[in-house]
Amino acid sequence: MEEVKKIIVICGGSSAERDISLQSGNGVHDALKNLGYKTNIVDYKDINDFNIFKAYDLVFIALHGFEGEGGDLQEKFDDLSIHYTGSGPEACRNTWDKNTCKTVLQSQNIMTPSWKYYETLKPFLNEPFKDLQNKKFFLKPSQEGSSIDIFKIKDSKDFMVALNDANNIDRPFLIESCIDGKEFTVTVINDECMPAIEIVTKNEFYDYDAKYISNDTGLIEANLTSEELIAINEIALDAYKALNCKGWARIDILQDITGQFHVLEINTVPGMTSHSCVPKSGSFLGLEYEEVVQKIINAKL
Repeated sequence: MEEVKKIIVICGGSSAERDISLQSGNGVHDALKNLGYKTNIVDYKDINDFNIFKAYDLVFIALHGFEGEGGDLQEKFDDLSIHYTGSGPEACRNTWDKNTCKTVLQSQNIMTPSWKYYETLKPFLNEPFKDLQNKKFFLKPSQEGSSIDIFKIKDSKDFMVALNDANNIDRPFLIESCIDGKEFTVTVINDECMPAIEIVTKNEFYDYDAKYISNDTGLIEANLTSEELIAINEIALDAYKALNCKGWARIDILQDITGQFHVLEINTVPGMTSHSCVPKSGSFLGLEYEEVVQKIINAKL
């Protein structure tokens, strides 16, 4: 790949993550200007001809949701021989779908919370949910991001509230076992782990509000033993490689009360807002936001 001088940022789109994507895209675009690149930014919903991207050396994908993380965009860029940040089509498809992702992780003996997959939740509107049995679990869409439509369920009342509050229950969902413990996230850039972050929130879990709105959420450098740091980085890299990720990704991980780590999911187009974990992780290395953006670009060169 030739020297990168002109970079276009793609963001926005029409998914439920549109607002977050616009924040990510504008942050990256400003950083690129500060880094001295010739740069432009485009909203995915305004694109009529993908050949416009051929005028640039690189596309920085900051498009969240299916449009940017589902693999079709990457496949289109590959077909047009357009260079872009992040993983290829197969890795994006397999990580975007949580059921597929967890199935791959399980096949590679990478620990992930147990789960059941349902094509639709509509039948449960008229019949009791028999799998509760006094167990806590998470209800989450198989394909969605930014903790949208994720509910922590403790009893049948919570379950019915989730069915009524979810944006669309007539799509695939997972029922995932709830593991009590600490929540971490590890950013991988160019096959190297950035400092692990422990997520501390007053909310029930790291939901949409905790991620993007609340000022009470703590993203602190993980206070782990040297052995635990080795273990969490190892499972993050194993998951990253098992799904054939490239360039950069963020791996969300739970540590149970016994100290074991479990991979929750992998995000191939992580958020780059002021509240996001990737730039925060870089700050623990003394990196400014612009320097993190440059590392992501370098990972594609």
